[in-house]
Amino acid sequence: MYWFKTLTRFTTASKQRATTKFTPTLFSLQHIHHFTTAGDAAAPPVSGLGPTKKTDKPRVVVLGSGWAGCSLMKGIDTSLYDIVCVSPRNHMVFTPLLASTCVGTLEFRSVAEPIGRIQPAISHEPGSFFFLADCKDVDAKNHEVHCQTITDGLQSLKPWDFKISYDKLVIASGAEASTFGINGVKEHAIFLREVYHAQEIRRKLLLNLMLSDVPGVSDEEKRRLLHCVVVGGGPTGVEFSGELSDFIMKDVRQRYSHVKDYIHVTLIEANDILSSFDDRLRVYATNQLTKSGVRLVRGTVKDVQPKKIVLSDGTDVPYGLLVWSTGVGPSSFIRNMDLPKAPGGRIGIDEWLRVPSAPDIFAIGDCSGYLESTGKSTLPALAQVAEREGKYLAGLLNKIGKAGGGHANSGADMELGDPFVYRHLGSMATVGNFKALVDLRQSKEAKGVSITGFASWLMWRSAYLTRVVSWRNRFYVTVNWLTTFVFGRDISRI
Repeated sequence: MYWFKTLTRFTTASKQRATTKFTPTLFSLQHIHHFTTAGDAAAPPVSGLGPTKKTDKPRVVVLGSGWAGCSLMKGIDTSLYDIVCVSPRNHMVFTPLLASTCVGTLEFRSVAEPIGRIQPAISHEPGSFFFLADCKDVDAKNHEVHCQTITDGLQSLKPWDFKISYDKLVIASGAEASTFGINGVKEHAIFLREVYHAQEIRRKLLLNLMLSDVPGVSDEEKRRLLHCVVVGGGPTGVEFSGELSDFIMKDVRQRYSHVKDYIHVTLIEANDILSSFDDRLRVYATNQLTKSGVRLVRGTVKDVQPKKIVLSDGTDVPYGLLVWSTGVGPSSFIRNMDLPKAPGGRIGIDEWLRVPSAPDIFAIGDCSGYLESTGKSTLPALAQVAEREGKYLAGLLNKIGKAGGGHANSGADMELGDPFVYRHLGSMATVGNFKALVDLRQSKEAKGVSITGFASWLMWRSAYLTRVVSWRNRFYVTVNWLTTFVFGRDISRI
């Protein structure tokens, strides 16, 4: 039971901290200085966590709290290593269910898992920490990362810099949404990668619904406000379109009957939707979305303006809500790093997920890709790829630690064993109205089982429910699904 585990952890942590002599480090003194002199013009000195001693546990620094980083932290043996996680968010997002939160099928807390629950050592071990910060630079020569705190723009608290020495560094900072350099995307579109993106989509969708019902709004403006445009026909774009069409058919038509005939959804894709799926599944998805009222448009976006997008053929598409889901690419942090790059701009790695020219540095997840010298193609930016890379690397680091190679600049000549091998487990996507697609082929060219309809929807829900990280969130998701089924979606704008 949770209260018993908490009591046990608290007792253990108290004993550990009682027997550990606390020495105020430069890191702790810097915090005291900063908070007492926040109004001073002089900036506090840069400080942080210094190098570990040979008598200490080696320190693994993890940059990022996505699928790859959290899978790694969950598998690390904390009797061998201290873990320090640096990330701009203190939770992991269960991205496959994120689209469901935009329309109230699920609540936001159901898809967010706190880092301290994924790896409890961060909450109670003396040498393990989570720092809410961005990594600004990696000094591979001195085994340091340079970070800056995140204060969410608080006027009374200025961000400050600090350094962390590492024995092993794992870069798992993910990727950012691809805009392809199109003007206006970052200013006017909403991405769907974080919980705050889903919150923004939900608030804007409900705001537009309520504004369109106010006297004085013309029919043309109502159609614009209630036109939801999704750019990108991958799994995220298709699933969001399906969730949105369900919301319109089952909730909007009942609770916003005055404007029910004005709201509609358009999905824009340059090629075929769900291009990685079997041809038969793509045709099925197209038919189901069309039946649900989603308008499919083949085209490319040339320009994004505050109230309309312009396609490459000159067509204007007015919108009230624009969701951008066209894939991901390397972030500016990754692009600017002085490390070897794989094709496409990701950090280059070998078969063991190491950065060859930088000792003790590993890269996993969407920010990494195989170097051309390995002869392997870059793996797709999928949650299952990142999760399994993290699990593999945790096992590898545990092996290195048990062999005495955990500290910096040690274990370089160790036998690492089998390299990482990725085997695709299949793909799934829901298209709304209790329908989904399940493609169990290992690759696009391979043969395998593909399922559609209600049975595949049950498989989709069952599979993702079992993949939710904690029993707490599984309970939340189950209750949310039952509540939505019985009472409908929550349309409160909070």
